[in-house]
Amino acid sequence: MPLMTAPLPPGSCNAHCHVFGPRERFAYAADAPFVPEHDAPREALYALNDRLGLTRCVVVQSACHGFDNRVTQHAIDGRPRDYRGVALLRPDVPDTELRRLDAAGFRGVRFNYMSHLGAGAPLPQVRALTGRLAPLGWHVQIHGDTRLLTDVAPALRASPVPVVIDHIGRIDAGLGPQQPAFHQLQALLDAPTFWVKVSGIDRITRQGPPYDDAVPFAARLVAEFGDRVVWGNDWPHPNHAGPLPDDDQLVAALQRMAPSAAALRRLLVDNPQRLYRFDQ
Repeated sequence: MPLMTAPLPPGSCNAHCHVFGPRERFAYAADAPFVPEHDAPREALYALNDRLGLTRCVVVQSACHGFDNRVTQHAIDGRPRDYRGVALLRPDVPDTELRRLDAAGFRGVRFNYMSHLGAGAPLPQVRALTGRLAPLGWHVQIHGDTRLLTDVAPALRASPVPVVIDHIGRIDAGLGPQQPAFHQLQALLDAPTFWVKVSGIDRITRQGPPYDDAVPFAARLVAEFGDRVVWGNDWPHPNHAGPLPDDDQLVAALQRMAPSAAALRRLLVDNPQRLYRFDQ
C-alpha cells in the first residue's frame, strides 16, 4: 500500500502515545505490570512526531511508571504549547493535585481495565471523580477489552465529562462489522458524552499491515461520529503481540479512515483541539 502522498493538515495531533524513562531519571514503578526492554524518552517521541508531520501530541501516562506522572509532565514541559498529557491517578486524588496537573498541561485521567495491567479502579469511585474533573474541563479515558463495552462504559453514561474509549474498544476485527461488540461500541457512541480513539488498528487486526480488516471499523466510526473521534499511533507500542508496527504505515492508513480533507481535519486537528485545549 502506498504511504501518505500529501502532508497532514497543519496542527495535526498524535493523540495517543507514551514515553518511557530514561530510567536513570524516571524509575519504573516497583509494582509495574511490565517494564519496557528499552527506554523511549521524550526526545525520541519529538523526533518521530516531527518527521511524521504531527505537530501536536497527547502523551498518555503508562502503567509502567504508575501514578508518578513526572515522566509525562517532562514530555509536556519540553513543548508546552503543543503537547498535553493524560494522567494515571487514584480516584481519591486530591483536588490540589488535579489543579496542579491541569496547570502543567494535563487534560484527563486514564483508567485501565485490561487484565494484564492489573485490577481496574472501582466504578463508583471513578463516577465520583468525574464530578471533580468537570470544573477543570477534563475527561475520563478508559482502556479495556470488549468487556469494557458492556461492564464498565455503560456505567459512565451519566458522566458530566467526556468519556474516551481507547483503541476502538479492542474489538476483534476478524469477527466482522456485525459482531455484537462493535454494535455495543456504536450504541455507546450514540450518547454525546462518549468519544473513541481510532488508534490501535494494529492491535485489533488479524491480518497485519496494511490492516485491511481493521481500517473499515475506524472509517465507519469516523463517518458516523466524526465530531468525537481522535487518533494516535500508540508509540512506542507497548505490550504488542508480534512485530512492532511501522509508524509510517499507521499514518498512511489515515487516508482510508478519513478519506476527505474535512474528515481528516476533524480527526487530527479540530477534535483534539476541543478535547485537549491546546490554546490554554
